[in-house]
Amino acid sequence: MIELPAQEVGPDQLRAAFGCFPSGVTAVCAMVDGEPTGMAASSFTSVSMDPALVSICIQNSSRTWRQLRSLLRLGVSVLASGQDPDCRNLARPAGDRFQDVPWGQNADGSVFIEGAAAWLNCGIHTVVPAGDHAIVLLRVHELWCDAAVEPLVFHGSKFRTLAIA
Repeated sequence: MIELPAQEVGPDQLRAAFGCFPSGVTAVCAMVDGEPTGMAASSFTSVSMDPALVSICIQNSSRTWRQLRSLLRLGVSVLASGQDPDCRNLARPAGDRFQDVPWGQNADGSVFIEGAAAWLNCGIHTVVPAGDHAIVLLRVHELWCDAAVEPLVFHGSKFRTLAIA
């Protein structure tokens, strides 16, 4: 039998425990008032094949999400290995997040980060309140991917690369 040490479960302990699980990193972006607007999101998960759904979790206090949540389409870019500087820019609390980040847009106004491993053109399907975050289910309408492109991995508060076992 495993006994866990008694300790309070607070934000620091949760962050450390959640950091033990490696995740990919995505950029969620769209045009807002003629300007690219977006953010980094590491809580991206595949959800359903039929209908095609993915999820992201967004902090309720996110000002960027307030700008994006009413749009018809959002671009989700699965960032590639080596795009950690782009991710850091997109995760900035202020300033021009797209400075030195190569991007493009489609006719729907979805913004995609160039060089990403995959692009998904999505619409918001459902938003579920979940504590200090919202779980956002996105319906995938179009996509492009290149399985040969290594993904950007986030683990233990650091960017990592994959190794073949």
